[in-house]
Amino acid sequence: MQIYRPIGLDNRVRVALVGCGRISANHIRAIAAHADKAELVAICDIHQSQLEMALSVFAEAFKGSQSVPDNPLSFTSFEELLCAVDQGNLAVDLVVLATPSGLHSEQAISAANHGLNVCTEKPMATRWEDGIAMVKACDKAGVRLFVVKQNRFNSTLQLVKRQIDKDRFGQIAMIATNVFWQRPQEYYDQASWRGTWEFDGGAIMNQASHYVDLMEWLGGPVESLSASIATLGRKIEAEDTASVQVKWRHGGLGTLAVTMLTYPKNLEGSITIIGDKGAVKIGGPAVNEIKHWTFSDTSDDDELVESASYQTTSVYGFGHPQFYSQMLSALQTADTKNVVDGREGLKSLELIVGIYRSARDKTFTSFPLSL
Repeated sequence: MQIYRPIGLDNRVRVALVGCGRISANHIRAIAAHADKAELVAICDIHQSQLEMALSVFAEAFKGSQSVPDNPLSFTSFEELLCAVDQGNLAVDLVVLATPSGLHSEQAISAANHGLNVCTEKPMATRWEDGIAMVKACDKAGVRLFVVKQNRFNSTLQLVKRQIDKDRFGQIAMIATNVFWQRPQEYYDQASWRGTWEFDGGAIMNQASHYVDLMEWLGGPVESLSASIATLGRKIEAEDTASVQVKWRHGGLGTLAVTMLTYPKNLEGSITIIGDKGAVKIGGPAVNEIKHWTFSDTSDDDELVESASYQTTSVYGFGHPQFYSQMLSALQTADTKNVVDGREGLKSLELIVGIYRSARDKTFTSFPLSL
């Protein structure tokens, strides 16, 4: 078992955020929400305008606070940031990568080689071999690797997961996952890397990545799947629409239907679990609403259904602060339980790569994958 050195409960985790695009605000606010455990010491982006936006979010996050920290140092290249660490001009415990997915592997391995813990946004990589290389590099360096899966921490999904662990569904027959969203051409045109195979992937790799993770987290290991993908309405390299048929090791079947062409806006992001003793559907913009809940037996958890649902207009939900709470505690204490680490990240990456292989080869993909 890998042995990690704890930072200690008396020390705040010093965070460097690399990539200041649209998801970076969630990270900055999550760090601010845990100001007793963490501090943002550096931000990095190749675009000065993105750095300025991040600093604005940082100021807003601490607005009205009695103790406003100094602005984080700004860097316009990752290499420059690492050089500052090497020269002793910057002390960092954790590098958070919110950069294009295709850069995660190289950047994570570089950070690990500098002795820094790493957290990556989803997906952890765009290639199966790159994800494995990340885990190996962090193991070799003796640092932690985390992968953001914030939807796991939604109150709705935590409640459903507990029912699965209690075996309240009985034999699970079907898990149906739908991601019917809208991403206009303007979204992809905002950055040259969006929708490319090398740096981004398509609807499965990018937008539906969290739902693929939830399928595995809730349903368990997948035995096999078959998939079809298509690029129908967007001028991108990768797919904007996909359909997947899944068979789990526990015998149940399932589907994953994804499209970014829904008119005129996001319609549904849902997971429906059907068993011979229970049935649940979770929906809403960020699987934040329990739409259906019925079981053959009763439990105190049944009284929590209404309070578990919450309102949000963002597909990101409110899970980043909870994810950070778990991650920061793991870094402070070296705990390895219930953390979404690199090996957890590999599970959904394996399924995503398997989906693309099935679509490419027009055949079933069986798991585990070979390199």
